[in-house]
Amino acid sequence: MAKLLPNITEEIKDFIHNQHIFFTGTAMTDGLVNVSPKGMDALRVLDDKTIVWRNLTGSGNETATHVRELNRITLMWCAFEGKPMILRCYGTAVVFHERDKEFEQYNSMFPPDNGARQIFKVNVDRVQTSCGFAVPLMDFKEDRQVLAKWSENKGREGIHDYWQEKNLKTFDGVDTGIL
Repeated sequence: MAKLLPNITEEIKDFIHNQHIFFTGTAMTDGLVNVSPKGMDALRVLDDKTIVWRNLTGSGNETATHVRELNRITLMWCAFEGKPMILRCYGTAVVFHERDKEFEQYNSMFPPDNGARQIFKVNVDRVQTSCGFAVPLMDFKEDRQVLAKWSENKGREGIHDYWQEKNLKTFDGVDTGIL
């Protein structure tokens, strides 16, 4: 039932565009494997081999550190509505922080958000679809506004203070390179 593809097709691009959540999977050589859910308006398919997604400020900062050390990444989507399918895009990634010139170039593709922390550019090596028959059907209600309101209230300076307090080290104690 699984199907391997060398790149993102138009059908796959449409599927990605219609999903409300995706997951990132990364790891370093040692330490914890990190799987993170991502929502909101945070991802763009640039072409059949390239995906860009914006990481917003959160309690941990694992993905950027993992990608810096070992740039492998998997992005995954599940169809919770409509035709069942699981989609994985395997590849390598680079991370851009606000100090990098590429950050603003890609960040401008998304709605303004004080919480913008990193931009990830993923070079997709392989695309895999599978049946998704065991994925439950769930109705999408709406995006949560908690994170957007929190980052709006903090302001950019408050976000930087939060990074200083909470985002300098991974859960494994590794420097995240955020500042």
